[in-house]
Amino acid sequence: MKVSRPARWPADADEAIAVQDRLRPLVDPINPGPPEFRTVAGLDSAYAETGEVATAVVVLDTATAELVDSSVAYGTVDFPYIPGLLAFRELPTTVDALEKLSTTPDLLICDGHGLAHPRLFGLACHLGVLTGLPTIGVAKNVWGEHTEPAAERGATADVTIDGRVVGRVLRTRTGVKPVFVSVGHRIDLDTACAQVLTLTPNYRQPETTRLADQRCRAALREHLAGRSATA
Repeated sequence: MKVSRPARWPADADEAIAVQDRLRPLVDPINPGPPEFRTVAGLDSAYAETGEVATAVVVLDTATAELVDSSVAYGTVDFPYIPGLLAFRELPTTVDALEKLSTTPDLLICDGHGLAHPRLFGLACHLGVLTGLPTIGVAKNVWGEHTEPAAERGATADVTIDGRVVGRVLRTRTGVKPVFVSVGHRIDLDTACAQVLTLTPNYRQPETTRLADQRCRAALREHLAGRSATA
């Protein structure tokens, strides 16, 4: 698939914040029409202490939950760990992995934030702008204020930053910790939450995220083992 890759990635925090500020107005939080998500992709990255990273993308058929495409990309993280700028540690290999796909998914689900971000421009927003695809952020923690939703599956509560609703706390399993859903690009929050519920029939996290997590961790182990064997 095609991605609008920048000429170069930011080298420091000031450059990264400037990129977020420049691209943020391009985010479209509105669903352009009745959603027909025939395929959905999950993205996740695994890191080694050496700074090496493996990013996996898995694409599932939404009707059958069967795997229809996948890819893995490897790299070395150069960008420092800075809260609010974590996307810049993942973007280079994530874009590489997306470009390796032989299909273009209808929806991307990121293990991270969209609008629920201190500058309203998390990883899901950034990838949505670069790909032009509907994108959702599903995170295990949250920026902003919220209350605890009811205990049953499907219960929600708003997440706000400075009084603006930027996401929802969503209970995907009864009696289990919720996840935090936020719009990335070209989708509305109601549709985003409905898609996440559809993709969580058995576990807290969407199936796309679970499979991408498993694949990137396995790929990184194999990559490191292969490098050690040839050293």
